Amino acid sequence: MEGKNNIVFPAETLDLVKKIIARYPEGKQKSALLPILHLAQAEWKWCSPEVMDYVATLLSIKPIEVYEVASFYTMFHLEPVGEHVIEYCRTGPCCLMGGVEVYDHLKKRLGVETGGTSADGKFTVKEVECLAACGWGPVFQIREKFYMHLTKEKVDQIIDELGK
Repeated sequence: MEGKNNIVFPAETLDLVKKIIARYPEGKQKSALLPILHLAQAEWKWCSPEVMDYVATLLSIKPIEVYEVASFYTMFHLEPVGEHVIEYCRTGPCCLMGGVEVYDHLKKRLGVETGGTSADGKFTVKEVECLAACGWGPVFQIREKFYMHLTKEKVDQIIDELGK
């Protein structure tokens, strides 16, 4: 099944999509939306309107139903992102533990504001609500990895390592 602009999953991924949809009763295929959005983002790196329209077509639902879900969850990127998406916690505990200074340093180091991508395309910085690591703040997450007890020096080391 093809979407706009010839967006289509590779055959292997499409087989997986069909298996995911088959987990749910007839007429309840929308229940497969989150895992399929994850597959779409893995394939195209972000959830463009064309990608979300394609996912809606696969699930036989309205595109707005996909947009509502993708825009609610911060793990879905609605604009192009860098190779590494740094999600930093902006809530009280991290801020009390020096987060504001650390995150300001991170943004200055990368030359971006929140939501921006570095000039080299390597890093996108996103602000998120609690990352559930309050005792280890300040903290940020890149994919599934948490970076805790952050300092300006630790941020520099992380950026140097990932920027290679």
